[in-house]
Amino acid sequence: MNSERATLLLREALAEALPERPFRVELWDGSALPATNGDGPTFRVRSPRALAHLLRAPGQLGLGRAYVSGEIEVDDIDAVLELLDGYAVPSLGAREKARLAGAALRAGALRSVPRAPAAELRPRGRRHSRERDRRAVTHHYDVSNEFFGLVLGESMTYSCAIFSRGAQTLEEAQRAKLELVCTKLGLRAGERVLDVGCGWGSFALHAARAHGAHVTAITLSEPQAAFARERAAAAGLADRIEIRVADYRDLAGEQFDAIASIGMVEHVGSANIDAYARQLAAVLRPGGRLLNHGIARLRYGDPEAGPFSERFVFPDAAPLHLSRVLTALESAGLEPKHVEGFRDDYARTLREWARNLDEHAERAESLAGPERTRVWRLYLRAARRGFENGFTSIFQIVAHRPHGHRQTHPSEPRP
Repeated sequence: MNSERATLLLREALAEALPERPFRVELWDGSALPATNGDGPTFRVRSPRALAHLLRAPGQLGLGRAYVSGEIEVDDIDAVLELLDGYAVPSLGAREKARLAGAALRAGALRSVPRAPAAELRPRGRRHSRERDRRAVTHHYDVSNEFFGLVLGESMTYSCAIFSRGAQTLEEAQRAKLELVCTKLGLRAGERVLDVGCGWGSFALHAARAHGAHVTAITLSEPQAAFARERAAAAGLADRIEIRVADYRDLAGEQFDAIASIGMVEHVGSANIDAYARQLAAVLRPGGRLLNHGIARLRYGDPEAGPFSERFVFPDAAPLHLSRVLTALESAGLEPKHVEGFRDDYARTLREWARNLDEHAERAESLAGPERTRVWRLYLRAARRGFENGFTSIFQIVAHRPHGHRQTHPSEPRP
């Protein structure tokens, strides 16, 4: 069968399977299936390999693989995400499925079976074991420090900026966030502070420089740690900042006056949240303060994360509900003192990061490659929509360890 006839049959099968189409589909030979409403985004299917991805993994994962590999392009990512939020693919009967699959095969879908994109990670081993967590962190963060600098801007702060206190620019808003954390913790000169999941060291630098704290900061990423040490040395703060490549479960035998956990709790998971809270409580001296800053799910019944995020963005990341995090902290003997949400602030932060990436797309692609750049262009927008539509929010919880409370060992079960 010639290619023109094959794509004609494919268009006819698609039209039958999708009678209502608020989108346009353009095929690799230049032919197209128009939107039924005359509007909507355009999906450009660049080769039959895109169909192979969809046949192998129907739904979000297959579509994500086709997009990340460049076999499908879209003219407007935001419009596609809005479409996917509200568009339900019609339920297909056996005849429609067979006709669609047959048309895809005749068009060359499985002539050569494509591999999963290199940017995809399939986590192996026990979920949230030390080794699996390290691989997940390496997959997400060890792209390139320069790549993250293009996205995050000068502050190199990979967490929600605070615009709602009057900041106008991303840099101002990130400084406002760092100072807000220090203020909520009531940091005083000379205090020992633990920074859990320190990233590129922005909080450690601010706490040491602006508040005279002595900071021990931990990360699982070697490139992050090296970059943070360089920043501390350049600022003349190497004597007050120690950067370790360590797991939070490695902490033992030390006591801190305050702990900042910023953007870390999302990676802990429901199975480990109680142990995580007990571990932090165990290294916090009586009277010490904790600030936990993390993303939380707002709706019950929704999945923790979709297959695209699990494979391409944050393997094993699982934002919990605020109530679950509070329960873990209370069970560990910590007393919550204040909770504040910043959902709108994070939506704006993600918008700023997406704009930065778009403005530096050519350089970003040269650093991270086309697949990873596509992942990030999609991820930043999808994450923003999660905050805008009420799927997720972000909360700062301030808690303290009361004097005289019996401290449980991190390995003890929760009562």
